[in-house]
Amino acid sequence: MSGPNNKYILETHDLTKAFGGLVAVNHVNIKLERNKMTMLMGPNGAGKTTFVNVCTGVLKPTKGRVIFDGIDITGWEPHKVYEAGFVRTFQVPEPFLGLTVLDNVLVALGGSGENPIKAAIKPLWIKEEKEHIKRAFEILEKVGLADHWDKVASSLGAGQLKMLEVARALATGAKLIALDEPIGGTDPAYAGEILSYIKGLLKVWDVSFLLIEHRIDIALPFADYVYVMDRGTVIAEGSPDEVANNPKVIEIYIG
Repeated sequence: MSGPNNKYILETHDLTKAFGGLVAVNHVNIKLERNKMTMLMGPNGAGKTTFVNVCTGVLKPTKGRVIFDGIDITGWEPHKVYEAGFVRTFQVPEPFLGLTVLDNVLVALGGSGENPIKAAIKPLWIKEEKEHIKRAFEILEKVGLADHWDKVASSLGAGQLKMLEVARALATGAKLIALDEPIGGTDPAYAGEILSYIKGLLKVWDVSFLLIEHRIDIALPFADYVYVMDRGTVIAEGSPDEVANNPKVIEIYIG
């Protein structure tokens, strides 16, 4: 069943990815609730990125299924997954550095003005363009970049670039956004602010987040539910408190 009546925006069933004899993702079963921030954590080499690559079509699974918004998307091409509303950001943000913050969001919104036939007929797209500008400012306000709308993206700090990626993902109409280390490379003092903005979006936007992160000291309190991977397998899941006090999790992080 698709649509909001389905409690989960993403489910995987025995998802497995092997590279020859190396099983990078080993029978992983997860469920992401709608309008929640679910965190996927684990040490380097745990299989987190491979798992997301399989879910988003970058890699084909060896076995198992991926259900997004009630639809089986197992093996879909990345562009088809993206068009369905499952969008991921990357560890290195990829905005158009030569464009302004506003223009970056407008590009993500698209529009009839890009159609060569309609572009020549101004009344067909001018109203839509005004609506897109209004929509873009609404998005920038929600991610804390409204005051930077006219700045060239290349002038932004690391944290602001991360939020611009989130803004661009929202502009595509994403239902689920996979955030790959959104606070990686950012000042710890700003990291909490980034996560606060992202968490706040859940209250005002019909979107869900999958947060892939290893800086658990900062990120864990912002999660609604947590999965922990180690060597390709989910070794723990639960609330942030449950996971933080799990002996298996303590062992892999502290030793």
